[in-house]
Amino acid sequence: MSNTLYPLLQTINDPADLRRLPRAQLDVLATELRAYLLDTVSRTGGHLSSNLGTVELTVALHYVFTAPNDRIVWDVGHQTYPHKILTGRRDRMSSLRQFGGLSGFPQRSESEYDDFGTAHSSTSISAALGMALAAKIKGEARHVIAVIGDGALTAGMAFEALNNAGVADANLLVILNDNDMSISPPVGALNRYLAKLLSGQFYASAKNVGKTVLKGAPPLFELAKRIEEHAKGMVVPATLFEKFGFNYIGPIDGHDLDSLIPTLENIKHLKGPQFLHVVTKKGQGYKLAEADPVAYHGPGKFDPAVGLQQPSTPSKPSFTQVFGQWLCDMAAQDPRLVGITPAMREGSGMVEFEKRFPERYFDVGIAEQHAVTFAAGLACEGLKPVVAIYSTFLQRAYDQLIHDVALQNLPVVFALDRSGLVGADGATHAGAYDIAFLRCIPNVSLACPADENECRQLLSCAFEQSHPVAVRYPRGSGAGAAVQSGLASLPFGQAQVRRSGSGIAILAFGTLLYPALEAGDAMGATVVNMRWVKPLDTELLLKIAAAHEALVSVEEGAIMGGAGSAVGEALQAAGLVKPLLQLGLRDEFIEHGDVAKLLSLQGLDAHGIEASIRQRFGPLIESGRTALKAVA
Repeated sequence: MSNTLYPLLQTINDPADLRRLPRAQLDVLATELRAYLLDTVSRTGGHLSSNLGTVELTVALHYVFTAPNDRIVWDVGHQTYPHKILTGRRDRMSSLRQFGGLSGFPQRSESEYDDFGTAHSSTSISAALGMALAAKIKGEARHVIAVIGDGALTAGMAFEALNNAGVADANLLVILNDNDMSISPPVGALNRYLAKLLSGQFYASAKNVGKTVLKGAPPLFELAKRIEEHAKGMVVPATLFEKFGFNYIGPIDGHDLDSLIPTLENIKHLKGPQFLHVVTKKGQGYKLAEADPVAYHGPGKFDPAVGLQQPSTPSKPSFTQVFGQWLCDMAAQDPRLVGITPAMREGSGMVEFEKRFPERYFDVGIAEQHAVTFAAGLACEGLKPVVAIYSTFLQRAYDQLIHDVALQNLPVVFALDRSGLVGADGATHAGAYDIAFLRCIPNVSLACPADENECRQLLSCAFEQSHPVAVRYPRGSGAGAAVQSGLASLPFGQAQVRRSGSGIAILAFGTLLYPALEAGDAMGATVVNMRWVKPLDTELLLKIAAAHEALVSVEEGAIMGGAGSAVGEALQAAGLVKPLLQLGLRDEFIEHGDVAKLLSLQGLDAHGIEASIRQRFGPLIESGRTALKAVA
């Protein structure tokens, strides 16, 4: 990319270079940074709206504070591309979210400026508080800042951290990046003045002197506290955060460096927990993203001059879209159905459901624990809740899943989107563990559709049950036939032989059925579409085991504790000894990259499955003999 397009930005290789700039040049830098961000993300795909909204805030933070000595923890991390660009990774942005390239989130192993790895929301205040108290214990002078969005602040964990921080006597700055409201010019000008006043030493000193003097006269002290609280409450929404023990400052315009920099410089000299309320606009500076920040939240590659375009020919519906259509169809048939999402309406395919059934649609915000227990309460009263949730986010509500749903055996359906590998979002979002953590819970059943049509049918089957059932499916589209209409279901807990062979039997769970079929064709193996991890179709499994010399389980999930382990346990319980090869995701965190490439590296494409089977059971395949010693 030509240096002439971004002459000032090209001189910034780390935050120290930024801090050497004259204050007057920072607005120029912000303009170049925003243009560079749009240029690079349009070439790679990635999170756009949120990053366009944090350009000035990022510039101000790195101008006022001294990273990496001062710690900056970015909640979720969707908004950290400007941070990456200013901290020595500008020229690697072309590798963003690609295999071997930059992560789309902060990653401690990637840079000394990434102080805490994030990707799931609402963790920043807890982590930053830990860092602030560690600095205090070690006697180290540093500032610690947590930057959290208004959406992430809806999670209980954020409030737990605020509650702790308010009494922890730590020098901590929490910045609320509020991008869901706007500041009109008159209010903005007033709030700029108020923010400077409330963050200044004079205000803090006067408040402390007043407290000291009035302590001797309790009635006057209480009166003064009430007057201060109500006076501030008239012009700023301070009361809630003041009650947590924070000194509240703001709201201020997050795109105005003349507001941000003086306020942050004042806050640097304050002791104790500080709360700065900053208002930004998602998509700032790019009109198309400003008009539709949801569409530009995480776009693929596009032409910035044209914007996002609809494909000329409709693409095959994704698993998510199949779920969304099923949800609407089932809701039209059964008035008991209610849909729940923890702030993932678009991602989970519930836009149409909200339009058609608004009274039965519940977006509870980024609050997965609440979502699951809320569903349990609805189920107690005879409704049929469907919780649409990413596999990686259900991890956050594991206790509620066990204690509030499974223990009471309530009929809640969990539609687990993004199961298996997720590509560009990497290890933090991979649905690698749901099979292992669900199948060990009593009363819970788990289905693994091989394609979109089975996904629809297994969702119907799950909805028919009177106990908790999860249906796991991947991101994107699969390899199966066209999706049928109607609400027909598949039999509960039954597998299906898809290819009859001899010697080797491949037990495929989920969408890996199709590469398993390809491998089975090459080796003359039997291939079974297992469909259910729990309950296993043990009747068919034992018949297959008795008729074959070796078994292979294949799953897009963690091998440890996964579906293959369930097969081994079933064989052992039946007293049947058979060689069993378990193929799945290895005991490692898998980085971001193209899903097909990642599956290939894990040996889970057709070639890899065949190669693993031949390596383990080669003599059996080649000779067709049953010499178990040769294959043990």
